[in-house]
Amino acid sequence: MAIEIKVPMLPESVADATVSAWHKKVGDAVKRDENLVDLETDKVVLEVPATDDGVITAIHFEPGSTVTAGQVLATIEAGAAAKSAEPAKTAEKSAEPAKTTAPAKATTEAVSGPAARRVAAEHDIDVSKVEGTGRGGRVTKEDVVKVTTQSTSSSASVSMVATGNRHEQRVPMSRLRARIAERLVESQQTAAILTTFNEINMGPVMELRKKYKDAFEKRHGVRLGFMSFFTKAVVEALKRFPAVNGSIDGNDVVYHGYCDVGIAVSSPRGLVVPVLRNAESMSLADIERSIGEYGEKAKDGKLTVEEMTGGTFTISNGGVFGSLLSTPIINPPQSAILGMHKIEERPVVENGQIVIRPMMYVALSYDHRIIDGRESVSFLVTVKDMIEDPARLLLDV
Repeated sequence: MAIEIKVPMLPESVADATVSAWHKKVGDAVKRDENLVDLETDKVVLEVPATDDGVITAIHFEPGSTVTAGQVLATIEAGAAAKSAEPAKTAEKSAEPAKTTAPAKATTEAVSGPAARRVAAEHDIDVSKVEGTGRGGRVTKEDVVKVTTQSTSSSASVSMVATGNRHEQRVPMSRLRARIAERLVESQQTAAILTTFNEINMGPVMELRKKYKDAFEKRHGVRLGFMSFFTKAVVEALKRFPAVNGSIDGNDVVYHGYCDVGIAVSSPRGLVVPVLRNAESMSLADIERSIGEYGEKAKDGKLTVEEMTGGTFTISNGGVFGSLLSTPIINPPQSAILGMHKIEERPVVENGQIVIRPMMYVALSYDHRIIDGRESVSFLVTVKDMIEDPARLLLDV
């Protein structure tokens, strides 16, 4: 019995998707719930599984094709075995004989991770031909990236131009990268963005973390990091300065009575911002646990649209990459974003004496249409005070 594999219902506000990578070919045997194809939207990557055991008899859209909800991606002959597959009947190569490669493909799936497969798909690289350096020969993301720099592929989606020893590679933007570019330009063009700076002595928090990190991890099962302290400090500052937690909607200003804090996370596909819902009600352990889970999901491309939708304020930590100072760009329709940076020992003056302290520059970019200079500076000073004296977070002072 022929079964159609269709594009699933797409997330709200997503009109279409791009076929990113097929994990099976015509003639391959598939099992129920096995991932057949990745669909990339401007927000997330969707996996489309097989609905029954059988053999793929037709693939109707090649990688790079744009599809919409309900369109037929492939056809499966339910209950068939790979050896009995009919000649391939793809949309463009109906005369090409089917190839029984299920065992080899299964091996490829077993030794390459999702991140490696997605990078390979973006650069039109056959991951089965990449030499794996991971444990047991597993193909890692780094293995695929290495191949992209050596590739001389002449496919339609990737082109190489060589003149002597000078090489250029033209690769289409992923939908996520294109969406990021669109939103950043939108933010720059529609908001009156200003940035105010300050510096924070991280010594008190570092001492507190050093003293309690083992007990914290033993009790809660997660490591105690700096992000949870900054999130708690930001929440307190948002309560005191509600305009920073607001947004502009037409001619109205919307003041949010909750703190949904977005945490910028780097992923193989680009920057994503999952949201900590009702962060004002979360403990340090809750925050650390959620950030850890989001980080793993981002790495594997498993974040959902719901997890990245909304947010009333964003925190971005460029310090993990070594950034000493930056001016972060607001994530619309939000009105402000906090940028954390690298901790570096610097000489500072305390009580008339020069001392060495672990210092961090922090930056608050804000929309001047809704937030005044006094509010922005006071907000950042509040965050500074909370971090430099963590007891304030407990005493609410």
